[in-house]
Amino acid sequence: MSTYRSSNWFGKKDKMGFIYRSWMKNQGFPEDLFDGRPVIGICNTWSELTPCNAHLRDIAEVVKRGVYEAGGFPVEFPIMSLGETLLKPTAMLFRNLASMDAEESIRGNPVDGVVLLTGCDKTTPSTLMGAASVDLPTIVVPGGPMLNGRFQGQQIGSGTHVWKFADEMKKGSMTPKDYLFAESCMSRSAGHCMTMGTASTMGCMVESLGMTLSGAAAIPAVDSRKKVLAHLSGRRIVEMVKEDLKMSKILTRQAFENAIKVNAAVGGSTNFIIHLTAIAGRIGVELNLEDFDKLGSRIPLLLNLMPSGKYLMEDFYYAGGLPVIINELKEHLHMDAITVTGKSHAENITDTCSCYNRDVIYPMEQPMIPEAGTAVLKGNLALNGCVIKPSAATPALMQHRGRAVVFETIEDYHARIDDPALDIDETCVMVLKRVGPVGYPGMPEVGNMALPKKLLDKGITDMVRISDGRMSGTAYGTVVLHVSPESAIGGNLALVENGDFIELDVAGRRLHLDVPDEVLQQRRQRWEKDAQLMNRGYVSLYVNHVLQADKGADFDFLVGGSGSEVSRDSH
Repeated sequence: MSTYRSSNWFGKKDKMGFIYRSWMKNQGFPEDLFDGRPVIGICNTWSELTPCNAHLRDIAEVVKRGVYEAGGFPVEFPIMSLGETLLKPTAMLFRNLASMDAEESIRGNPVDGVVLLTGCDKTTPSTLMGAASVDLPTIVVPGGPMLNGRFQGQQIGSGTHVWKFADEMKKGSMTPKDYLFAESCMSRSAGHCMTMGTASTMGCMVESLGMTLSGAAAIPAVDSRKKVLAHLSGRRIVEMVKEDLKMSKILTRQAFENAIKVNAAVGGSTNFIIHLTAIAGRIGVELNLEDFDKLGSRIPLLLNLMPSGKYLMEDFYYAGGLPVIINELKEHLHMDAITVTGKSHAENITDTCSCYNRDVIYPMEQPMIPEAGTAVLKGNLALNGCVIKPSAATPALMQHRGRAVVFETIEDYHARIDDPALDIDETCVMVLKRVGPVGYPGMPEVGNMALPKKLLDKGITDMVRISDGRMSGTAYGTVVLHVSPESAIGGNLALVENGDFIELDVAGRRLHLDVPDEVLQQRRQRWEKDAQLMNRGYVSLYVNHVLQADKGADFDFLVGGSGSEVSRDSH
């Protein structure tokens, strides 16, 4: 009799075994599929409402071929899909919900190993978080980026050029007709953002963690080699089950350190910090905000890719992909860390790490930027920390003191930002409140506030901006994010008033509000907490249990895993 987990369902010889097998047979599965072979769950985040993941139905079929070839029994199941482009108020609000969906779907069903099909940015961390809490053998198949955008003879990047074109429309330097035409030019194939947005960052994250086959991160969604990767992943997960190669054996402290350093080298999204912290919390690895600065901030930027550079993910793949980055960083990485292949990173990239375009991937000796990883700042405005992405910021603004122009809510910002009477100039610091995990709720990607039209008309392209919200990985600018504690729960960001002076010192890792402590105390006594926006359903659960950004914005009751045992078995 099989010792696999699924034998507790399909291996039974009693009445319940009859039921389990019989109902599955209504799909036309033959008898020998229930003979004790590994059952592989294919966790699919496909949805037509998540455009980045709309091709994953096809990918699932390819994975199944590989599973069958290796002697496994593939069973596909859906979970909630999270598309940042359409889902309101923000996909981040539902990341923890999707993780619960993944966790309970995996734990409650007869599967011995799992293939996670991911794409748009929240589907990767949510499925990893859920799977980590169960800790079965697991492999990720990233959906892959779109082909490069092409518009009027130039390459354009998803997200990155949205902000650029929106500013040009506001200034009148781009026509509405061209703006509309650029939509199709930007999104011209299946796949997720082809810039180093959060989706591409998550692809690089899972490969650097060792959770994908080597080279997976950069393969375009429509490249035939994506299907080859999916096919081989289907084969490999069966072997992983036989080897009992669980997630906890791969997701070690060394794996997380590798991911932090690789993220810095590729100019990855600041969202990476929140997601990696949450995944670490689920698998039981100690990881704090300071680790991202200590391990990553001194790593050089090696990848010339939007928004920090000029190329796109398709170019990255043709240049050699992430194995080249890993090879360049080998002196800084734990190259002996085990991966889903059962081999180390060093073994995986042997003979596959040649660089074919040094204008896309720079060597360690001559990097694009010597120190480019995300910087973690603290001060009286962010007692628990906040982050900034230097590779996407303006060097001249990295040390700056300016007058605060405060927007109390995102609605306040939209109502006043283009008012000609707004008292603001390029030396000011824009401050946005109530967009953190609790305040919005869900922590939306609104931290890269568009500049006032009157300043854009002057040719100003960047200003210091501060919020407790997030920013798309496709965005750019001198933007301070994830301020913790957030304003909605009484963090000092809530106490900032128009006219206060704020000091940003990235080199000194400091964010300071130039207001005396006694004045802040007086303001705090007047401060009133907002009424809860929702008092029912999932949003109520979220607001009452979400942790702050520096803790990964997971739910307090989900930190840590519950394992693969079903709590009750009524059968």
